[in-house]
Amino acid sequence: IGVIGAWKQQGKTVIPFKKGPDYIDAGWLALAAGQPCYNLDSFLLDQTQLLKSYMRHATPSGISVVEGNRGLYDGIDMKGSTSTAELSKLLGLPVVLCLDCTKSTRTMAAALLGCLHFDTEVSIQGVVLNRVAGSRHEQIVRSSIEHHCGIPVIGAIPAMDSHQFPERHMGLVPTPEHAWAAGSVNAVSAVVKACLDLDRLEAIANRALAVKAPENPSIERSMPESVERPRIGIIQDAAFQFYYPENIEALSLEGAELVFLSPLTQRHLPADLDALYIGGGFPETHARILAENTGFRSELKQLAEAGLPIYAECGGLMYLGKEIVLEDVSYPMAGVLPVVFGLSPKPKGHGYTVVTVDGKNPFYPEGMEIRGHEFHYSWVASFEETADCRLAFSMKRGTGFMNHRDGVCYKNILATYTHIHASGTPEWARALVRNAVAFRRQKSEL
Repeated sequence: IGVIGAWKQQGKTVIPFKKGPDYIDAGWLALAAGQPCYNLDSFLLDQTQLLKSYMRHATPSGISVVEGNRGLYDGIDMKGSTSTAELSKLLGLPVVLCLDCTKSTRTMAAALLGCLHFDTEVSIQGVVLNRVAGSRHEQIVRSSIEHHCGIPVIGAIPAMDSHQFPERHMGLVPTPEHAWAAGSVNAVSAVVKACLDLDRLEAIANRALAVKAPENPSIERSMPESVERPRIGIIQDAAFQFYYPENIEALSLEGAELVFLSPLTQRHLPADLDALYIGGGFPETHARILAENTGFRSELKQLAEAGLPIYAECGGLMYLGKEIVLEDVSYPMAGVLPVVFGLSPKPKGHGYTVVTVDGKNPFYPEGMEIRGHEFHYSWVASFEETADCRLAFSMKRGTGFMNHRDGVCYKNILATYTHIHASGTPEWARALVRNAVAFRRQKSEL
């Protein structure tokens, strides 16, 4: 965040990317850069899709910054699949490591040597020292690394008492909920400008290898141009904020006109919606306001009963339910699905998911396998599957909704704990737009 913010303040164009499926970190990186942050996840996307995404959004006149996640070589298996190291090799990008130097000196050189020799195809070209206790500590670590490893130290960040980035159960507080978000970015950018050699860092960035772009890196529209543009509502606010930019873009490229809504600020739904997309977020932290907006909830239920196509993920699934129970207080939600949700102090589902579509639904063909991810503290306190409201997914990996299943299907609604990435699951946007067009035609015939 600090590097991106500092470069932006210098007038440079910075294109942020986040390795992995995380929404919150990507939101902070987007705020720092002043433009969308794109997720590069080698579990949700195959190599061709990853390269297409990177080449489509990176610009020759700008600096691309990819924030890794976990340790450099950490992946989902012993081979390091999905690791930051594998992504750096695929994209031909140099790596700058950030080392936590707490109560360590020469040992940091040993740790870095291990990283250097673990996979010699990974191009580690710089190091940032973090949580340095003082100038003497910094000098010992710096000289040890540069002598034993031959890797330049780009800068050293002191151990800081101030905490600019508040956290809660799912990590950092997202930018839409953090009133001082811009101030936090400015504060960490100032630290970076004071402590890092940004010119040297830019020189490292300029050593990125040229990678061959896949054919047709742009996204192609499958809906004929002659089809009238359906209006798809997207609920996006502080309660529902987890959307990949590619998902929003995919709907537009499929021909949809997008309308952004908020049950936190609007009392009514537009009357001319043809479909609705409700992403994940934190309905539990806004439960009272959502519950009090009876007009929005009532109209949503009426439209759902009338057959409005709705796709909902995680927080959106919770909002479509009957109620959320927090500390023995029940907050009524839209009441579209017969589900009561509770909230746990520990994650109930966390990590990548693989689901098999084994039930009829309005979006995916039976037999299709979908890769996604889940991260939720909510759990299903009450649900009874019926012929009209059933589960359409079986879990090959992950927790899901309940009993190793996911994907609540009711009328033209599919609501799931599994988040998908539109680039990895292109069928999703096509299905939502196709259903929206069908619903629009149905209304015109009435």
